[in-house]
Amino acid sequence: MSNPPAKPAHDRNAVNRYTDQVVLVTGSAQGLGSAMAERFAAEGAIVAIADVNEVAAHELARRLEKEFGRTCVSHALDVTSSQEVSTWVESVANTHGRIDVLVNNAGIIRDNRIEDIDDRDWHAVLDVSLSGAFFCTRAVLPHMRQRNYGRIVSFSSMSWRGNFGQANYVAAKAGIIGLTRTIALETARQGITANAIAPGLIETPMLASMNAAAREKLIAKVPQRRTGQPDDIAEAAAYLCSPAAGYVSGVVLDVDGGLGIGSSIR
Repeated sequence: MSNPPAKPAHDRNAVNRYTDQVVLVTGSAQGLGSAMAERFAAEGAIVAIADVNEVAAHELARRLEKEFGRTCVSHALDVTSSQEVSTWVESVANTHGRIDVLVNNAGIIRDNRIEDIDDRDWHAVLDVSLSGAFFCTRAVLPHMRQRNYGRIVSFSSMSWRGNFGQANYVAAKAGIIGLTRTIALETARQGITANAIAPGLIETPMLASMNAAAREKLIAKVPQRRTGQPDDIAEAAAYLCSPAAGYVSGVVLDVDGGLGIGSSIR
């Protein structure tokens, strides 16, 4: 089966939906987070890159500044600490005077059967993916309400419907959907939207680490018979976080090649 046409490299002059907007992205030092940070920078945003990997976050910020000529700042951030999150958000708001977009991307996996998930792995996954999204959202909302504008996108997963060996991850990602819908309702009259993205099989280091047989078995379940690219996720986030998506709120956008139409991938 032929591959889809290659996507053109970012053209900073083609679309500039985010000129001078301040965009916060958690878990953005690599993978999907870095692809989104790059897309926002390419469209003129001031990007705040936050990750537990301080070195990688700093290197990405410097690269994006050099490539796109936009301000990019990096922060070492543990999203499970509400105090660290509050300090980060206030620092960005005080420095740049506004917060327009929050992307709750930080997440981890600790897969196992239910009876083999210990307390530490249960709480670790819930704390990063779900509590982290809550802490970040709670911190940015006063700034967004003050200006009657904001975009919040949080990351769920195709697994939110249920997946073997992922009780902690599924609980967190299903929780993201409930949290997103509630944010959408509570902010509907302040020009703020809240949406979720549920990625499918995307080319990330985690997927690349799988053995070939397991990988091909998963891809065979995708109606398009191929994996997605990080740019596919960046495209989705760039739309949902844009001014043009002002009448889209409380939705879950599957970016999965049609996989969500079926049942569990395992």
